[in-house]
Amino acid sequence: MTIERSAGESHDLGASRTPGVSRDQGASPAPGASPPWARPPAAGAFSRLTAGQCEQLHEATLRVLARTGLVMEDPEAQELMRRAGAEVDGARVRLGERVGARLVEWALSVVPKSVTLYDREGLPAMTLEGRNVYFGPGSDCIYCWDHRTASRRRAVLQDVVETARLVDALPNYDFTMSLFTPSDVTPEVMDRHQMEAMLGNCAKPIVYVTMNDPLAHLDVTQMAEVVAGGAGALEARPFLACYKNTLLPLHHNAEALRTLIDLSRRGLPCIYSPVSTAGTMTPMTVLGSLVAVHAGVLAGLVLSQLVREGAPFIAIGWAGESHHMRHLRDMFAQPDHRAIYASLLHWYGLPMWTLGGITEAKLPDQQAAAEAALTIMADAVAGGHMIHDIGFMESSFTGSLTQLALCDDVIGWVKSFLAPVEITDEELALDVIDAVGPSGTYLAHPHTRRHARERWEPRVFDRASWGTWQKDGSKDATERAAELVDEILAAPVTNPLPPDVAAAVHAVVEEAERRVASRG
Repeated sequence: MTIERSAGESHDLGASRTPGVSRDQGASPAPGASPPWARPPAAGAFSRLTAGQCEQLHEATLRVLARTGLVMEDPEAQELMRRAGAEVDGARVRLGERVGARLVEWALSVVPKSVTLYDREGLPAMTLEGRNVYFGPGSDCIYCWDHRTASRRRAVLQDVVETARLVDALPNYDFTMSLFTPSDVTPEVMDRHQMEAMLGNCAKPIVYVTMNDPLAHLDVTQMAEVVAGGAGALEARPFLACYKNTLLPLHHNAEALRTLIDLSRRGLPCIYSPVSTAGTMTPMTVLGSLVAVHAGVLAGLVLSQLVREGAPFIAIGWAGESHHMRHLRDMFAQPDHRAIYASLLHWYGLPMWTLGGITEAKLPDQQAAAEAALTIMADAVAGGHMIHDIGFMESSFTGSLTQLALCDDVIGWVKSFLAPVEITDEELALDVIDAVGPSGTYLAHPHTRRHARERWEPRVFDRASWGTWQKDGSKDATERAAELVDEILAAPVTNPLPPDVAAAVHAVVEEAERRVASRG
């Protein structure tokens, strides 16, 4: 079987790169054996699924792709899938039993199992593989919980600027997102304004979202190329990734597909997200929802590799969160579904994008702190590579800079907890124990002085005595977090763009504004 490529190349799926899979066998392993590309859980790693359960979910997903299929609204996507052997009827694409198994197996054999994102200076910042975990905020909250007025209001562009500055300064965040949807800019150009704010105020990797405008992604890519020093430099050291949602898990709209195709062709990472809510967009059961989402992910994975073999692809790493039928709200902090899909993606060895640090609370209160901490810990222990949406409240409607600052301590705690244990003579301190003896104390020993500052130390969490806490104003954690936010924002911008680069980035935004104005 030969796949025709849009660039005139071809790939023979009969000569599979996966050992032991022939043209007749498809991707099915021998009875009782895992597929050759399946990865056993790392020793001691947390997984909510066994290898056998992963195999069952894989087979169930292949059945969905074969029988139900999905809608792909883009003609090029349809043609690429047709050439690969899929059944295409209008916009409906079915992979078929044998063709689908072989296509998925092939895509899994050629897609990179590790994706590296760089900082704005071109230094490696995040390597998405194994059990590595990284943390960042979410995007596009309509409202901001303003700690200065203790009130909820519509978000503005300055909130995006302040998020980028805060993430840049807080040590435990690894990447940034916009967190807010600014209400004070042209709606059609909002995503370009968000990118300009992030580029100019944060040197860490950026994850961005574009609206349903086919030119938005191209504009943002142009802005990034300006900062990187050209298209080749950006491909060699990408410091941003596009987070692209599809309309439904099994209905992929044209704009999402065009973005995936273009990014794959450029060799830039795409976080492809057939996002779901159980009970509305997918079945109510966790695994029914997961299978529907996973079918969309595997279809996107296949398409990306048909466009460019070896294109970086980051899979959405959660599925099964539900719609609360009494309150008619999406629930982000539920435990039921958490880490199940991440366990499946670890079995595939795929880079993934998960979420934590979120809460359904309306204020940065006890519920907000508890749900944020629990979800950060759960996804970190599950090895959820890129954990985003930190700072989300009210089921993603409201974002909070105070919550971001508070969660920086939570992340620091979790990172310290997950740090690998190294056994050395200095760590064991046997000579020190012998020198101090059974009845001595270690306070004045040089070993204590050498290591006293190595223990994790928070910036918001309080460790003082009652008396010292009272003397300092008897402030709770929310107040201390707000003070930290104000302290960071009062300082000069740490990592501004060079003036000429900033001007070139802004010119892209202005051109987008002119296009919108000319249409009106």
